[in-house]
Amino acid sequence: MEERTAGRAPTELGTRKISTLLREYAVPGIIAMTASSLYNIVDSIYIGHIPGDGALALTALGVCFPLMNLGTAIGTLAGVGVSTLTSILLGQKNYVTANKLLPNLVTLNVVLGGLFALLTLIFMNPLLRFFGATDATLGFARSYMIVISLGFIITHLYFGLNAMLRATGHPARAMSLTLFTVILNAALDPLFIFVFRLGVQGAAVATVLCQLLSLLYCLWYFTSPERNVVYFGKRILGFSWKIARTTLGIGLGPFLMNCAACLVNMFVNHQLLVYGGDYAIGALGIVGRFTFMFIMIIMGLNQGMQPIASYNFGAGNGLRVKQVYRLSVFWATVVVTVGFLFSELLPGLCCGLFTNDPELKALAVHGMRLMNVALPIIGFQIVSTNLFQCLGMVKQSVFLSLSRQLIFLLPCLWLLPLRWGIEGVWMSYPVSDVISFVVTGLMVIYLIKKLKAIEAAKKA
Repeated sequence: MEERTAGRAPTELGTRKISTLLREYAVPGIIAMTASSLYNIVDSIYIGHIPGDGALALTALGVCFPLMNLGTAIGTLAGVGVSTLTSILLGQKNYVTANKLLPNLVTLNVVLGGLFALLTLIFMNPLLRFFGATDATLGFARSYMIVISLGFIITHLYFGLNAMLRATGHPARAMSLTLFTVILNAALDPLFIFVFRLGVQGAAVATVLCQLLSLLYCLWYFTSPERNVVYFGKRILGFSWKIARTTLGIGLGPFLMNCAACLVNMFVNHQLLVYGGDYAIGALGIVGRFTFMFIMIIMGLNQGMQPIASYNFGAGNGLRVKQVYRLSVFWATVVVTVGFLFSELLPGLCCGLFTNDPELKALAVHGMRLMNVALPIIGFQIVSTNLFQCLGMVKQSVFLSLSRQLIFLLPCLWLLPLRWGIEGVWMSYPVSDVISFVVTGLMVIYLIKKLKAIEAAKKA
């Protein structure tokens, strides 16, 4: 198999110009992740305009967001770890081991996704109450999350296999598949929500159905060695403790980051409920979804950087790792600066897309201006955290993943509202962003020195 696949491995990652590679790999990732962010945005826009119930239904969606983040965290454990390890192995030209990863990915996602779905369905009401649901919003939140929970296995498998497409040198195909899923979801949303009168549940049905169709395509694509350097072979399921430990270790950083996001969202919802009521939670949902769109663009940029950085690190080429990192930081900063300008100059226009309710809109506009005041500096932090993950540096990646949200943000969310009320909740985000920026910078200086040492050793 090694002879048959070696010629088809993405060896261009170690030879072609970095700016060209990043453009070719990142643009599809950016388009795909931007499109992915439209899942929640499109759902929110349609749900926010449900006659009579739009404002409360939109608030219920904000209550579901922490639980959905937790589901995403479970999915990233296997998906991110396997795709990153695949890129490193291809850089080392270890094609035999690379082909053992795919069955492990499927098995891990089925087991983890199934267990999480079961627990979520059993403890649905207590979980939603815990994340901020009230008597007014519990029914909407429950209707949405039941369908999403039933589709957790589908969602995890789809995102995991889509990540493998990028890792094995097919970013454009991964992008096209994501675009298909999002466009179909946008078309089916009004059909299920308004025509079939399923309300918030209809939005969830449309999302899971679209992901199922894309998953079936991914499964078909990975069944043939003629289509991809990594494929299933004789079986679609398989398990190795050694591979599982390695992939789960690499995926631990983004997993803990998403878990931290879940915990933070829960605590934020609690604080907003105390200092602002149900509509304050809805306002955070609007601000979060708008900001999330720019964060997802950076995540797409990270997807483009990941195979390039991982491959070259595996090949011992530290100089190319530094080049792709610096270029990624530059473009990430440009993206979040655009988000900052929209947040500060046109918040009314941005929030008006989600709701016509004047009270909810006013709360969201005010929150957006305060929450996103430090947005231009977070691109550096996100890309840097991803770099440690790309290089398999689990401890550093985990620390940076957790520091901003748990070590810095949570104390701010507790202390600042004691003095400034709901204003303190919004201001907690930029304060923690500044602290995290400084800490990340210190760790990156250490990493750059290490990459220089690798390059010097290679030359020697």
